Amino acid sequence: MKNSEQGEEEAARRKVEEDATSPGRVFRDAAFAPEMVVIPAGEFLMGSPEDEENRREHEGPQHRAVILVPFALGKCAVTFDEFDHFVRENGYGHKPDDKDWGRGRRPAIDLSWRDAVAYCRWLSEETGHDYRLPTEAEWEYACRAGTTTPFHFGETISTDQANYDGGFIYGNGQKGKFRHQTMEVGQFPANAFGLHEMHGNVWEWCADRYEKDAYEKYIDGFYPDKVGDKKSRRVRVLRGGSWHSLPWNLRSAGRNANYTVLQDSSFGFRIARTVSQ
Repeated sequence: MKNSEQGEEEAARRKVEEDATSPGRVFRDAAFAPEMVVIPAGEFLMGSPEDEENRREHEGPQHRAVILVPFALGKCAVTFDEFDHFVRENGYGHKPDDKDWGRGRRPAIDLSWRDAVAYCRWLSEETGHDYRLPTEAEWEYACRAGTTTPFHFGETISTDQANYDGGFIYGNGQKGKFRHQTMEVGQFPANAFGLHEMHGNVWEWCADRYEKDAYEKYIDGFYPDKVGDKKSRRVRVLRGGSWHSLPWNLRSAGRNANYTVLQDSSFGFRIARTVSQ
């Protein structure tokens, strides 16, 4: 009987672990924490093909990247509600400026890479889970959600799908709105993984140190701690484009970078979380 009970307990434990890493599962670890989506393990072609319109040299060479285990990614960028809670509870020294656009469900802006890392560390301590910034590979894999086109929407993009400077077009697209500010998260269509605003609204900090030729030097896998020069330690990657970006900067393969201490009205972040060892 004892062995039977132990077997049932082990089966129940395994089921909990399996449920925790089920692709597409949406969860929130605490009322004040961002809503997360479990992203499946898999592989994809990272970077842009040489014939992609407005391609930049540092987006290549295109190469196979493998996501070995499932992980969770924020359904949306971290909001002012969520970051302001952290500031109040933690006594954090920087309360980001909303530029009089409003706080609440708008994505938190005016945030440096260091601010984003501080939030992740605090949330990890509060919840007991491993929160962090996504790697470039995780971010692009999640953004593409199985697609190989410039945007997860397809060959072009519109301002009905994302928030950017609609006075410019990409490919066969059409001109649209230029809203001149951020929009509340969750307002634009999600991709196949259920993630909103992977294109536009705010640039999103990633864990990786930036190098222009990273894909050539680390073709077997680019990790945040591989780069050792002093400049690279101070410069980190940004992805996704923002409310004032031109549409080609929103492409899934698009890369940007800036200093870890720089705070800007177009800089926000989306958090990742480890769901299995």
